[in-house]
Amino acid sequence: MAVELDNLDAGSRNATVEPSTSGDISNDEIPEQDFSLPPVDRGKDAWMFLAACWAIEALVWGFGFSFGIFQDYYSSYEPFLGAGNIAVIGTMTLGLMYMGTPIVLTLCRLYPRWARWFTLGGLLSTALTMGLSSLCTSIPQLIVTQGVLFAIGGCFAYCPCVLFIDEWFVQRKGMAFGIMWSAAGFGGVVLPLLFEVLLTSYGFPTALRIWAGILGVLAVPLSLFVKPRLPPSATTNVRPFNVRFLTSKGFLLHQVANIVQATGYFLPGIYLPSYARATFGTSTFLSALTLLLANISATIGSIIMGSMTDKLQTSTCIAISTAGASIGTLLVWGLSSSLGVLYFFCVLYGLFGGCWTSIWPGIMRDLARRADPEGQQHYIDPIMIFGFLCAGRGVGNVVSGPLSDVLVKGMSWQGQAIGGYGSGYGPLIVYTGATTLFAGSSYIWKRLGLL
Repeated sequence: MAVELDNLDAGSRNATVEPSTSGDISNDEIPEQDFSLPPVDRGKDAWMFLAACWAIEALVWGFGFSFGIFQDYYSSYEPFLGAGNIAVIGTMTLGLMYMGTPIVLTLCRLYPRWARWFTLGGLLSTALTMGLSSLCTSIPQLIVTQGVLFAIGGCFAYCPCVLFIDEWFVQRKGMAFGIMWSAAGFGGVVLPLLFEVLLTSYGFPTALRIWAGILGVLAVPLSLFVKPRLPPSATTNVRPFNVRFLTSKGFLLHQVANIVQATGYFLPGIYLPSYARATFGTSTFLSALTLLLANISATIGSIIMGSMTDKLQTSTCIAISTAGASIGTLLVWGLSSSLGVLYFFCVLYGLFGGCWTSIWPGIMRDLARRADPEGQQHYIDPIMIFGFLCAGRGVGNVVSGPLSDVLVKGMSWQGQAIGGYGSGYGPLIVYTGATTLFAGSSYIWKRLGLL
């Protein structure tokens, strides 16, 4: 998600100088020599910080986006063979990380001294929960450990990166956010390959223990570099929270579309490997390739859409994403009759559906412009807009878990329709396409003058 947040809180960067109402500050306005601080936008410290954030993004969010591999494994091997609610594990992981973002960001704002250690505690807790999940023998146990507990730890590990990156990068802020958020797609490509090898070679318990060991070993070195550029005492004088935008018409219309889109967006990522195996009899690798193609394409699509959001109206970007993703789902996947066509759908869906969150900067910018021009009494923190958009996406993600079980239960339409619609996954394909179309409602509201 390549995002340039033009209106981030300048107070946290100015420290002891007078707070500015402008969104960005040039390097010259920060007297580095007076504070003995490392430079912004450049230097070893800034780049090591960004590298650590990138790695954390890949480990935390990459794991969530790789759950399709575990979904396929749990559905095929004991002791989870034939169990229901397997998809709830993956949706719970991503959903809670999304929904927990505004809460943890608020804690970081209120307790900046403690925020410095959130990353270390979060990574260590994810390692512990992975170790505990290796002992699980039922799906409810996996939902608690691999779903709920990992999500909580991952959220604490990730959120300080979002806050501190605003201190380390000013003029090159958009580039920095883009690099960090690209790691989720990278993790979604590399981690499925790693998990596939571990699960095939060592089985479920040992594979998760190895993954827990990796997280535990990397926790300390990564957390050492995820630190604020400014001392906590210089970041305590920040603007008060203003969440009045939560009840504004503009935010509510965008949020409804955001939630509905999320209820359908994550379904292909959960079921594509299983769909490829059941429909075309693919090998384990060829099944996993569906996720790899979707994640690679999502990484590329997010970068492209991020740059388009800076140049085009938000409603136009929404229309482009909606058109590409809905056509790919309803026509390409729905009518697919070969593995090659399915792979083509994965690329289309990743490019157009996976870039949805890269449209958020436009929404954040549009909502922030409605704030008081003086920027003080009615100042809106774009980071908090981001947090609540994440929460809405999390709600949709959590709902999609149990909903997906209903959509594929009984393999409706199997043998009664053409292409993917007759594979038994037809209702899931239709629902995914319908929610993608509804996500474009903001374009209509804009044309009607409601946005």
